[in-house]
Amino acid sequence: MAQTIKIKKGLDINLKGKPQEVTKEAICSQYYTVFPDDYDGFVPKIAVKQGDLVLAGAPVMYDKNRSDIKVVSPVSGEVTAINRGEKRKLLSIVIKSEDKIQHLDFGAKDVNTLSPETIKLSLANAGLLALIKQRPYDIIVNPQDTPRDIFVSGFYSAPLAPNLEYLIQGQEDEFQTGLDALARLTDGDVYLGISNSKSNTLRNAKNVKIVEFEGPHPAGNVGVQINHIKPVNKGEIVWTVNPQDVLIIGRFFSKGIVDLTRLVALSGSEVNDSYRAYYPMIAGACIENLVKNRVTEHTQLRYISGNVLSGTQIASDGALHVHDNQITVIPEGNETNEFLGWIMPGLNKFSVSKTYPAFLLKAFGKKEYEIDARIQGGRRAMIMSNEWDNVFPMDIMPEFLIRAIIAFDIDKMENLGIYEIAPEDFALCEFVDTSKMELQLIVRKGLDLLYKEMS
Repeated sequence: MAQTIKIKKGLDINLKGKPQEVTKEAICSQYYTVFPDDYDGFVPKIAVKQGDLVLAGAPVMYDKNRSDIKVVSPVSGEVTAINRGEKRKLLSIVIKSEDKIQHLDFGAKDVNTLSPETIKLSLANAGLLALIKQRPYDIIVNPQDTPRDIFVSGFYSAPLAPNLEYLIQGQEDEFQTGLDALARLTDGDVYLGISNSKSNTLRNAKNVKIVEFEGPHPAGNVGVQINHIKPVNKGEIVWTVNPQDVLIIGRFFSKGIVDLTRLVALSGSEVNDSYRAYYPMIAGACIENLVKNRVTEHTQLRYISGNVLSGTQIASDGALHVHDNQITVIPEGNETNEFLGWIMPGLNKFSVSKTYPAFLLKAFGKKEYEIDARIQGGRRAMIMSNEWDNVFPMDIMPEFLIRAIIAFDIDKMENLGIYEIAPEDFALCEFVDTSKMELQLIVRKGLDLLYKEMS
């Protein structure tokens, strides 16, 4: 029987715009974009030049410090643009897709007959090792390391998040193959965290230790699950893999190709009701064909690749980022003019601090809220009010850790749990923060500086 862990701290934000469990037509795109910033800890060096023809699965860049870590093209076609920013920083590589995608053939393999070194080498050559992250530092893994354990979160708990059970429906064998491959990469265990509600498919997973979680968001965050199952101590390394990437790894060994196709949930209050559904897409695809004529018109909208708490803001013709299987559309809020502002009763406003009386109506969990992208207040000095602690379920003091990161006090950072966290673990703290601090950005910069200091 699976172990059950109850998460008490956290917050479920019941937003309007949940996707229906219906799969609609595949979304094709003429252009696909590869973003180096999707791979934390990756120092990109370009392996192609403008005008080159590439196959799906062919390398387009590799890590300058570890040439065996590669990032590959999601489609076959022509490299049409290599975009750079300040100090010639590589921002993106754009590929114009062929009508019929041609894949580089790596050959199907039985993972149960392969050594860990062979599996690592195969994943590295196919650019899939770059999809796996490690704690500490929340960066892509080093193939020279052997992780203590590997963790996979088998459900999403963020607002409007897709249903993982639905995403892997019909692909259970490939998901299991991916888990089998991961199990051979560690001397420890592969932990699969599942929701205690409906996880029939995932309950049958083999070669893993299944742990059930009950409670509000961020129960689905892999960092929270690590903290409650087997925390990371100094000197230890664990690997984490997104569930859709487990599918991609399993598909790679089963078919011998790199296929970055996934079901993407189109969600959010500004998506027309009949179009809130799931669409097959390839990572890097332009979302223009996905959202065109399917969202509210004549108003400013915020397009997000990922969820509203930790996703990436993109344009209406932006691209789906490699780790995401959700496109969210919400109001920007710039055009909103509220009569008398906060003085009004605010019966339709979501409130964490009970500023508005919605909690008296017991609306949480039942009423669906439309929340826009405004920060609802001005930035100010950090306030030690325990508001972060109320939504932060890890055995860490978030306020003191953030202060240590800002001061870059390495000893305090280590003592306060810096090795266990990732930016997404502070997304809820950022949402409820009355100081309007960019906590996820602070954590990311702190982890990057610490990695450079300790390397």
